[in-house]
Amino acid sequence: MKFTLLTPAQQVADMEVTYVHVPGDAGDFGVLPGHMPLVSTLRSGGTVEATDTTGKTHTYTVSGGFAEVSASGVNVLAEAIG
Repeated sequence: MKFTLLTPAQQVADMEVTYVHVPGDAGDFGVLPGHMPLVSTLRSGGTVEATDTTGKTHTYTVSGGFAEVSASGVNVLAEAIG
């Protein structure tokens, strides 16, 4: 599935992944291919982890924003990466 991470200033990541860990305000959740669609706000200071198709995990600490999960993948729109 496709994973995209954006801030107002730049596109931070755009890759094919097998798993994404999202720090939602109501609790962390994992996304695998075929996950039901949803939108969640992000917990400030939480860590987004995306595992690419080679098995490497990419880690990003976010300062607020939201995540959108759809049939095609996960889009994370963060206020800032820090």
